[in-house]
Amino acid sequence: MIKKAVIPAAGLGTRFLPATKAQPKEMLPIIDTPVIQYVVQECVDSGIEDILIISGKGKRSIEDHFDRSPELDRILSEKDEILYNQLRHIENMANIHFVRQKELNGLGDAIRHAQYHCANEAFAVLLGDTVIDSVIPATRRLIDVYEQYHQCVIGVEEVEPDEVSRYGIVGGSWLSGDIMQLDRLVEKPERGAAPSNFAIAGRYILTPSVFDAIEHTERGKNNEIQLTDALRLILERENIVAATIEGKRHDLGNKLDFLKTTVEFALKRDEFAEPLRAFLRSLILDK
Repeated sequence: MIKKAVIPAAGLGTRFLPATKAQPKEMLPIIDTPVIQYVVQECVDSGIEDILIISGKGKRSIEDHFDRSPELDRILSEKDEILYNQLRHIENMANIHFVRQKELNGLGDAIRHAQYHCANEAFAVLLGDTVIDSVIPATRRLIDVYEQYHQCVIGVEEVEPDEVSRYGIVGGSWLSGDIMQLDRLVEKPERGAAPSNFAIAGRYILTPSVFDAIEHTERGKNNEIQLTDALRLILERENIVAATIEGKRHDLGNKLDFLKTTVEFALKRDEFAEPLRAFLRSLILDK
């Protein structure tokens, strides 16, 4: 059983400047809930309550968000029971630990910082700026696949052929309708050179062998240690499977996707759905 999860959240978030100059991109809210809270909730909904967040300079507000605020708790306990209970849920939702990535040397290097926390156990990895909206949590799905195959599992989604250059792409042969035995991993291939149109979706189950692979991974694109390159080394000596995720992935490192996600999530909430639909209709009619 997978008991631990790692959430890399050390990136600078330059695509959201100036909003992220003094605020982590993972703390940008989808309406009233920070992005990273959705990711932590996915861990909890998947049965994982031991979570390591890889943070970096200027990320202290992430720690504060999941920490207890006695003064705020006291005030809300007297004035707003519903909001008080929501904050207590955040404070108690999981056992969350933090380690700082002192230099931004890539996703592979971020995962390296989890070695002592995860020891000799397989563990889940969830990117801190990717939210997956699904009935069955995406990480729970990957855990189920890992328990069947006992090898690294990569969550993937089908993308349009003209979008493959934006992602890490997998290739291999299908073992079933939704499980692929991998023989290739390519980081952001040129159009026409991709082994498939199935992209890595920001969710993984990794075995401890990843740490040795990272140690032997040379710097790749952007002079960084890429996790995809480390997984390619593992693939030379071990099997890796990919599992298609269910639901919709929201890449919140992209401004337009962030705006779309905010609207989609708002339309699912009773207090916003109808007035927001009316507002959007009025905008369209005014054009």
